[in-house]
Amino acid sequence: MEAQGHLLEKLWSIILAGGEGERVRPLIQRWLGCHKPKQYCTFVGTRSMFQHTVARSTRLTPPARTVAVVAREHRLDAQSQLTRQGVETLLLQPENRDTAAGIFLPLTYVRARDPGATVVIYPSDHFVYPESRFLEIVRQATGVVESLPDQVLLLGVQPDRLEVEYGWILRGVPVPVGTLDAPVHTVRAFLEKPSAGQADAALSSGALWNTFVMVSKVSTLWAFGAKYFPDIIGLFKQLDQTIGSPQEGRVLDAIYQTMPKKNFSSDFLQRAPESVAVMELTGVLWCDWGKPERIMDTLRRIAKTPAFPRTCLNQSVAPLSVAEGETSMTAKV
Repeated sequence: MEAQGHLLEKLWSIILAGGEGERVRPLIQRWLGCHKPKQYCTFVGTRSMFQHTVARSTRLTPPARTVAVVAREHRLDAQSQLTRQGVETLLLQPENRDTAAGIFLPLTYVRARDPGATVVIYPSDHFVYPESRFLEIVRQATGVVESLPDQVLLLGVQPDRLEVEYGWILRGVPVPVGTLDAPVHTVRAFLEKPSAGQADAALSSGALWNTFVMVSKVSTLWAFGAKYFPDIIGLFKQLDQTIGSPQEGRVLDAIYQTMPKKNFSSDFLQRAPESVAVMELTGVLWCDWGKPERIMDTLRRIAKTPAFPRTCLNQSVAPLSVAEGETSMTAKV
C-alpha cells in the first residue's frame, strides 16, 4: 500500500474534452434547440459526461494535478460545469488540430511542472460502470507502467458485438508484470475503423476495443512525440518556454496557426504497436457515447431513463422499454 501511495503522489490526470460530437448533434439539436458538444450534456442523471470524468479522475489525483483541455469556444460550458469540481488547470485549445495536438498540449503543461510524472489520459465522452472497479484497474495500471516505463499502456475492453467504428487492439503475448486481476499483453497491431470482415476476424481472435484511456510516463510519451510528431513537439517546446509568462497566450495562438493535423492513433499507435502494451478492463461496462444508439443501448443495460425526451431520437433508434429495463442491472448515475 505504501508503494502504491508513492506512485499516486506522482500521478497526474489529463481530461480530453475538445471534441464537437458531430454524430450526436442531431439528437442534441432536437433536445436543446441548439448545439452543445456531447461531453457537456447530461444524458442521464444530474451530471454531464465531462463532470463524471472529472469526478472520476479527481478520486485518484488532486485538483493541482488535474488538467482539462477544452475548445476555446466552449470555455463557458466547461467553466460552468467545474464550479464545484476541482481542476486547477483548464487549457483552452485555440482550434481542434486532431488528437496528437490535443494530447501533447496538456502534456506540455504537465511536463513543465513535473517531468518525472506518470499521467492518465481520459477521454471525456465515455460511460463506465462501476466507477470503483474502473479506478481500481487504473491504479493497477500505474504499477504496470513502473514495470514497463518505456511503453504506453492502453486500457482495452472485451467486445460484446461486431463494431466497425471502434478501434481494435490485436493482442500479442502475455506480459509478466506481477499479480494482477486484469491481464496485460503486448500489442500485435491496431485496427482503426475496420471493415466488417476485419472486425469479425478481430472479434474471433480475442481482440479488444481500444478505450483510448492510457497510462504512461510523461517522459516516455514526450519521447514518442519527438520521434513520431517532431513538428508538433517543436511547436510545443516554444510554448514550454513561455508557460507562466505574459507571452504564454500569444505564443499559444501563434503555434496553432501552423499546428499540423496529426492523429495519435494512425500516426503513432498503428505505426509502433511494439511501443504499446494493453491491459484488459475487466469487470467494467464501457461505452463510447458517440452515437445515440450507443447511449440508448447503455441506458437499457443499466435500467435508466434518459434525461432527453424519446421523441428526440431518430426512428431508427429503438426506445427504452420498461420490460427491458426490469431485467437489466442497476447503476447509480
